[in-house]
Amino acid sequence: MSYEVDFLPVGDSYGDAIVIRYGDESGSFLHIVDGGRTDTADTILEHLQKYYPTFFINHMVVSHADNDHACGLIGVMKKVAVKHLWMNRPWLYAHQILHHFHGNFTLQGLIDDIKGRHPYLVELAELANAQGTVIHEVFQGDIIGAFRVLAPAKARYIDSIPDMEKSPTSYRAENAASQSFGLLRSIVEAAKKWFDEAWDVETLAENTSTSASNESCVVQYAELDGKGILLTADVGPVGLTEAADYAAALGLNRPQFVQVPHHGSRHNVTPPILDRWLGPRQPQGTFIGTAFCSIGANKPDYPRGQVKNAFMRRGFQVYSTRTKWLSHSAGGGHAGAAAATPEEFSTKVEAP
Repeated sequence: MSYEVDFLPVGDSYGDAIVIRYGDESGSFLHIVDGGRTDTADTILEHLQKYYPTFFINHMVVSHADNDHACGLIGVMKKVAVKHLWMNRPWLYAHQILHHFHGNFTLQGLIDDIKGRHPYLVELAELANAQGTVIHEVFQGDIIGAFRVLAPAKARYIDSIPDMEKSPTSYRAENAASQSFGLLRSIVEAAKKWFDEAWDVETLAENTSTSASNESCVVQYAELDGKGILLTADVGPVGLTEAADYAAALGLNRPQFVQVPHHGSRHNVTPPILDRWLGPRQPQGTFIGTAFCSIGANKPDYPRGQVKNAFMRRGFQVYSTRTKWLSHSAGGGHAGAAAATPEEFSTKVEAP
């Protein structure tokens, strides 16, 4: 099965916009994952027109409810028909989380509040309904074309909704708020420090955490042309561990192509979870896989040094988008696509 996995530029800041084509002589499928911010829609549409002229998109996946992943898909859906839209809408589970909010909401009040915080998801759903697109929830075990969803598990996703940044303040968030100032101060102080790293010296934190919204990300895996492809969006250690446990239960092979989670943030990967997904550390200069990182043009500090070094130690060359688009392919690829330059190993890295 031939394929292309194209990571498109997303402007100055963060975001993901991934266009995937896979198929054989009997036909091919278009599979889009995330769309960056609003203006990224034009980038996606131009890419489709040039490389994949089509009347419809088979599958469109919203990895999670952050603006820099979902908003650009609205402009795409306005121009191109979509057969299947895969996204989780947190207000659908309001009846299961209502008890977290001190009786401050009626059920309909909570639904309306959550929908008001996610107008772009509401608009996507309205567009889908208007054009006859099938909207799917997207949880562990679902099959999206050639891809299998490894995370999130539905129960964990629902349990995490009260802790998401775009949910009303729950009692759990109130209890955590008092710690936020000290956490921010420690992060600022840590940013002033630098460590030395070498191939045999890894300073990536053994334990770290990211936001509830990030941990709700859809993690997808496919084997295309015999190669494992892992798409992670902004997921963190909890979701990556859940996905690895499920992959192990299914007997899936380790991927040869991996998306670096959350633009190379230090809060999303740990050495143990990278060992599980990528395998053991390799001799210096040995590369057995490829990793793509979606980076804004104005984010020179990403991917973080510890993160790209950790991927490289485990045999994965790291490539970043910034102002260009990247393509990983088999069976042809794009004629005339520019060659990409891998990230270099960093001997000075930010303190965790």
